[in-house]
Amino acid sequence: MRRPLSRFALVAVLFGSGGAALAAEGAKKPATQWLASPAQAARAARVEAGLAPVVIEGEKPQSLTLPQWMALYRIPGLSIAVFDKHAVVWARTYGVKEAGGSEPVTLETLFQAGSISKPVTALAALHFVEAGKWSLDENINDRLRSWKLPENDFTKEQKVTLRRLLSHSAGTTVHGFPGYAVDAPMPTLVQVLEGAAPANTAPVRVDLVPGTKTRYSGGGTSIVQLMMVDQLQKPFPQLMSEAVLKPLGMTRSSYEQPLPPELAARTASGTYSSGKSVAGRWHVYPEMAAAGLWTTPSDLARVALEVSNAKAGKSKRVLSQAMTKQMLTQQSESFGLGFQVEPGTGGFRHGGSDEGFQAAFMAFSDTGSGVVVMANSDNGFLLFDRLIASVASEYAWTAFKAEPVPPSAQVDVLMRLKGIDTALAWYTAQHRENMKGLESGHLNQLGYRLLSDGKGADAVRVFETNVKLFPTDANAYDSLGEAQLQLGRKQEAIASYKKSLALDAGNANAVKVLEKLGAPTGK
Repeated sequence: MRRPLSRFALVAVLFGSGGAALAAEGAKKPATQWLASPAQAARAARVEAGLAPVVIEGEKPQSLTLPQWMALYRIPGLSIAVFDKHAVVWARTYGVKEAGGSEPVTLETLFQAGSISKPVTALAALHFVEAGKWSLDENINDRLRSWKLPENDFTKEQKVTLRRLLSHSAGTTVHGFPGYAVDAPMPTLVQVLEGAAPANTAPVRVDLVPGTKTRYSGGGTSIVQLMMVDQLQKPFPQLMSEAVLKPLGMTRSSYEQPLPPELAARTASGTYSSGKSVAGRWHVYPEMAAAGLWTTPSDLARVALEVSNAKAGKSKRVLSQAMTKQMLTQQSESFGLGFQVEPGTGGFRHGGSDEGFQAAFMAFSDTGSGVVVMANSDNGFLLFDRLIASVASEYAWTAFKAEPVPPSAQVDVLMRLKGIDTALAWYTAQHRENMKGLESGHLNQLGYRLLSDGKGADAVRVFETNVKLFPTDANAYDSLGEAQLQLGRKQEAIASYKKSLALDAGNANAVKVLEKLGAPTGK
């Protein structure tokens, strides 16, 4: 059941394009879980009530409250900020800071922003372009001092540039970073870029001709981080604070990794999809530019509003109007400079995922509208689309295009509500009817969730269904073998890995596992 508004500290707030100023009543009693006028609080309640129901053929649609959705997905805490017509209109928090705990999430609670760190970093990088510190289109190696990106045949004619790095078209490797446990050895950024111990990711290299293809690369953003530090000779958190966070009044944000104790005490704890807390509460990310921002939805709303106002020529606290327009102009397949952009709509957005945390940022520059939502759970993304669609509907954002519930989310929610039999029967029926967008990754994701929950037998059932529906998918057989092996079904696992290898002779993992099991492939 959704809790009544009277149980929360509802505070009247005066908002402007430069941020929020508490009204006299609010200044005496700071808000902890609410920032809204009474009228906007009513709209927030309608957002909560407007979450799309679960639709199962032959049954009455099943509506759930937001707390019920959070419980279903094992999301301990959630924080959201909504802005419309160039002003924040409400912010609210739900749940608790740590799974199994009682301390509530508040508007002051910091979450890891994951890859939303990247476009905020881009703001600083472009700020210094305008200050004449470096340019968008020069060879990045000309600005690197403590490390050089190895040149090769791919970089003979086309060079890696800041523009290409910010638009994920530089041809650099390493998609993302898992971070490091709080008690694990911490690599330097150069060690990360070199893939040298104790780094836990591969070296960052160029394996595509720069400028020829869009491919997301956190490794590329880490090169930007090193270049900025090399050139400005300041710690990365300091230069980000001076260039972006302080000018925008982002007082609840920091790129420090690890956080100092006074900020660490205000953070949420990460949660795995199983509902278990991340050991040590969260991971540490020396790849600060790519994944290191700690913040709140209200602070990220300030970023969105500043970008919108700068594009309109109404602010230049970080970037000029001309540079902001460049930032929001499509530079590669789906990216501007930092943000993903949606040409023709004024839309700019980005998602974020760190160990145990998820975040979503969506804004429309022409109307100064949008929403930021953050969760201390790997399952946050399962709820975000439903919540954001309800916000967009309530505020009539015509540029927002609601997407149908993807098959992966539908089969997941059926599994949670109705059990594995109903979920697999539904997915099999959709496959038989050639439902658009089905792919083996949907059931793979579900199977691994069951494995992490300790439900190995159910996981094997999911993976077995997957190979029946997608019999030419090598990875589906590889995953089935992994699950069978966890259950001690060695001979079945060997057969699955051999089938995977027959479908993909380059599957190094299958070769490794088969040799370990005493079933060499002869290669």
